[in-house]
Formats: sequence, C-alpha cells, structure tokens
Amino acid sequence: MNWDDTSSETEAPDAAAERLVGASADGEDQAVEAALRPKSLGEFVGQERVREQLDLVLKAALARGATADHVLLSGAPGLGKTTLSMIIAAEMNAPIRITSGPAIQHAGDLAAILSSLQEGEVLFLDEIHRMSRPAEEMLYMAMEDFRVDVIVGKGPGATAIPLELPPFTLVGATTRAGLLPPPLRDRFGFTGHMEFYESAELERVIHRSAQLLDLEIDADAAAEIAGRSRGTPRIANRLLRRVRDYAQVKADGYLTREVAAIALGVYEVDARGLDRLDRAVLQALLKLFGGGPVGLSTLAVAVGEERETVEEVAEPFLVREGLLARTPRGRVATPAAWAHLGLTPPYAPGAGGQGGLFGA
Repeated sequence: MNWDDTSSETEAPDAAAERLVGASADGEDQAVEAALRPKSLGEFVGQERVREQLDLVLKAALARGATADHVLLSGAPGLGKTTLSMIIAAEMNAPIRITSGPAIQHAGDLAAILSSLQEGEVLFLDEIHRMSRPAEEMLYMAMEDFRVDVIVGKGPGATAIPLELPPFTLVGATTRAGLLPPPLRDRFGFTGHMEFYESAELERVIHRSAQLLDLEIDADAAAEIAGRSRGTPRIANRLLRRVRDYAQVKADGYLTREVAAIALGVYEVDARGLDRLDRAVLQALLKLFGGGPVGLSTLAVAVGEERETVEEVAEPFLVREGLLARTPRGRVATPAAWAHLGLTPPYAPGAGGQGGLFGA
C-alpha cells in the first residue's frame, strides 16, 4: 500500500480536486495516508523490480557505512514515490527533509536547505522537474561534490564563497522524467520507474488498508474496488473509504461485492474505473461525432469543459485503457469504446469514422 504526496501537475487543478478517481492528493488523502503508509520495504506492496533494486542499493550503502546514492523516482501520481522516500530514510536510519521543486524558486532557497542538512540526512525533492534553473545548477555541484558556492555581493564585486556540505542522499520524484535535463538525471546513482499496479496487487493494498481501518471486507469486494482503481493505490484507498461510508449507512458496515458495486455506482465510477467526465468525453465522441476523428477543442466544447481539462484529466486514462486514440486528424474512438458504452459503430472498425469532417 503506497501513495504519493501532493503531486498534481498531470491534472488540471480544479477538475482533479473534484474527481473521486483523480490521482492527486487532497487534504483528506494526506491525513489518511500518513496513518496507513508502510514503514519498510518489506511492507511495501507492488513495484517488485524497483523494490528489489532499491533494497540492494540501501543494504550495500549500510554495509559500507556510507550514505546511499542519490535516487530518482519517476511515475504517475499516487503510485508511492513519497512513501518510498520515507522508507529510504527509515531503512538508512536517517532523518528526512521534505520539500518540492515549486518551493525552490531561487538558488538561495536551495542553499538554505542544503546548508542545514545533517550528515546522512535524506532530502526528498518532490516535483523536481519544476525547480528553477539557478537552483538546479546549484544542485549539480551539491549532488556531486557535496559543496555549493554562495554568492556574496552583486555586480563586479560579487564573491563566491565555497560552502562544504555533509554527505546526504537526495531522493527526487517526478511525474515527467523527460523534462529533467541530462546533467541532472546523470547525477542520480539509481533511477526507479514506478508502474501502474495490477488488480491483484491493489487487492492486497485494499485488504491491508481495511485491516488498519478496522473494516470487514470480503475478497470479492476488494476485487471489485481494485478493478475500478485505475491501477493506482491512492485511488483504491479513496474508493475504499467511500464504500465504507455507504456500507456503514446502508449495509451494517460489512463490505461485500454487491455493496461495493452499488456504492461506487452512487459515486458514478463504473466497472472499468471511468467517472462522469470520462464517459461524457466518450459519449460526445461516439454519439455526436460518430467516433471521430474530431478536434480536441471541438470535443471540449461538446462536453462543456475546458480544452486543458479534457486533454490533461480525461484523455490519459482513456488512451491507456485503449478507449481513445490521438491521431494527427483528431481524437478517434476505438472499438473498445463502442463496446464499453454498449453502442454500435455506424461504420466498420478501421474505416476512419467521419472521414475527417471534424478534424483537429
């Protein structure tokens, strides 16, 4: 069971805050996650490859009596990057300092943090790709040489004073690894990419959460919730809490598959994990435009949402599920989209829909 911190840059903020199946963390999520987070690699569910590799990195560092190499964790929000950073600190018996890229807009901000680190401390830098360029350049030297140059004064009289830093471990987290410049990526000794979870792994997450929350849940109910969780532990735990609410009011507190299905139906999360916005996009694409291709702006107007909301909030999951395709001519529904909504295509699959009438 693993979650991330407050990463939300992959979803439009207003829309993400309203979505039960959004991967961004709200205040309630953060409070619950703090209580339910696993404390060691042994408790961490899923991400087997990353967990095994990270275990070797940390144990080797402990055996040498040295700080662990800098670690870069990439992947979508809600998959466990913040949790792993805390586990790294726990496994190394070290304190952890948490900050984020948007909070470091000047080199002086970073210098103040680095100069106050203790030896061996773990510095977790969330959304590292959003750090300012001057701070990023200062970080190069700090990661490689454990030293920073502090500029005193301005203009021709400015002087660079070298400041030695105690050895530390930087754990960077990003949802957009491609935005990191190569010099920064190259300074990480270990890079782990977090994958979306399989349903069986999410079922383990849900059972563990239910136990910690003192909930009775059967295996079928856990499977029902897992199947609607978009491969993301944070969403699985959020859905579990909403099913719990329904069960406490309507079903004497016991969570069965039937109760879970009815509860999530109330919250408009269907069997595949699509919510109201996802289905609205598909319905407009299929019913109004015959499956496409249709331009993004036209599709957004039809749905009554901003272009950015459709592109950044709804589309990524629809594309990942194979329900929608992005093409040079516009958005196109796949045969799976027609099947999911129980509709019959007005054309043979692969025939190109409306032939570009609603192009991008």
